[in-house]
Amino acid sequence: MHPDLQHLIHLQELDLAIDRLRRRVDEIPAAQQALDARLAGHTAAVETAKQRVAANQQARRDIDKQLAEMNARLSKFKNQLMEVKTNKEYQAMQKEMGHAQEEIGTHETHMLERMEESDGLAAELKTAEAALKAEQAAVAAERSKLDAERATDQKELDRLTAERTAVVPQVTPDAMRLFERVAHGRKGVAVAEAKDGLCVVCHVRLRPQVFNEVRRNDQLIQCDSCTRILYFVPVTPAAANPS
Repeated sequence: MHPDLQHLIHLQELDLAIDRLRRRVDEIPAAQQALDARLAGHTAAVETAKQRVAANQQARRDIDKQLAEMNARLSKFKNQLMEVKTNKEYQAMQKEMGHAQEEIGTHETHMLERMEESDGLAAELKTAEAALKAEQAAVAAERSKLDAERATDQKELDRLTAERTAVVPQVTPDAMRLFERVAHGRKGVAVAEAKDGLCVVCHVRLRPQVFNEVRRNDQLIQCDSCTRILYFVPVTPAAANPS
């Protein structure tokens, strides 16, 4: 095989592997942000549950304060009832006491409702906190896995990049310029296999003479359709006659 062609095939393999690794490394911050978003959702749920519990407690304190004021007013009415002198005043006082007792009954009902609600809210908070704790553990494990993957990928990326740096000087300048020009215009894929008379990347049939020349692998030949540099992989006897 022509030395430039052999090196360019190797460079193409390295470039594709480097590109895959770079994309994986670049995707990790987004994956970490997704983990942060998951955790933030559970944290927000706990905060919301806490706020509802606090609001319930405040409502109960308010009702309790109002009940104390109403009971004090009712007690005052009872004391004043002993001092009334006319039947009309007595009836008016009884009416005021009736209204006060109704308000007390209404507020006591509200207090019972808030107390019943508090049980449900406490259960919701407990569930939300348990879910947050479980999610924190899951996120920590996934974050650790991502960190390990990034370290492994970065190490392999550094190795492949160093290998590519070592291969480039072995390619003649003209062949390297051709490779870079085609790669730039073809999304990084400058080299393609020719198989069964076709370019396997663009799938356009090659002229018989061109395909025969490519099969020799002794020069740089470009696909007439996509301009990629073509090479041929000979069929081994084992592949040609599988057992």
